[in-house]
Amino acid sequence: MSKVKNVKLLIIDPQNDFCDIAENELPVTADNANKNPSPIARPALPVAGGDADMKRLARFIDHIGPQLEGICVTLDSHSPIDIAHPTWWQNEKGESPAPFKMITAEDVRNGVWRSRDAARQAGSLAYVEALEKNKRYLLVIWPEHCLIGSWGHNVHNAVKTSLDRWARSQLKPVDFVTKGANPNTEHYSAVQAEVPDPKDESTQLNRRLIESLASADLVIVAGEALSHCVANTVRDIANNIAKEDIRKLVLLTDCASSVGGFEKLGADFVAELTSRGMQTSTSEAFRI
Repeated sequence: MSKVKNVKLLIIDPQNDFCDIAENELPVTADNANKNPSPIARPALPVAGGDADMKRLARFIDHIGPQLEGICVTLDSHSPIDIAHPTWWQNEKGESPAPFKMITAEDVRNGVWRSRDAARQAGSLAYVEALEKNKRYLLVIWPEHCLIGSWGHNVHNAVKTSLDRWARSQLKPVDFVTKGANPNTEHYSAVQAEVPDPKDESTQLNRRLIESLASADLVIVAGEALSHCVANTVRDIANNIAKEDIRKLVLLTDCASSVGGFEKLGADFVAELTSRGMQTSTSEAFRI
């Protein structure tokens, strides 16, 4: 790496729900609603390798922190009622789809799956039709995850500790960017929702984020999951900066993993973006 002055770290969704945290590291939390005094908090959508990714990332932050001009962290942020969560949908028996079920526009048109809230049926059909037109993903039903206020929404403890240490030592705040609170559209990318809502600015192109990253000499990227939120965020960044600036992006390959069953999407993303100029490195090999 040539010497650069303005280096930023972009961490995508380093949250507990995406990390396969070891059993002996899971916290015990009170749950009065279920009258269980000591339930174990468990990740809702664990990515194999996610915990190790985040521990490597934490060490990386501690090592390279003084050389970073800024750190941006994106946070997947949902409510239980979400178009990609099971409760939104039902079949003719009133049953919700199982997690990881894919719902097509044809399914919705034929009544195989319909919105549980009849008032949302037309919008739900329009959404899955728009997704298919975009040709990035079909609608995947995910387990409820990263629910706002939950343990799963929190940043992985090792990463949070390193972020706090960096903020105190550099006297700079970490820039947290939330995404996903609009229940009517998926928001894999931190740059914009899969189908932006014209009535909701938070789903539209995040120009502040793009401009902040574009101003850097180098943008180091890590996070979860490689197949979805990392892939779409980086694609959208690349599509909204100068072609020659894509070379500023450096993916830490040992600090990002794909959702199980979607590994090809992660591999395809890396192949596509490296062909466009993105660089890759491991956290240990990286040098500024």
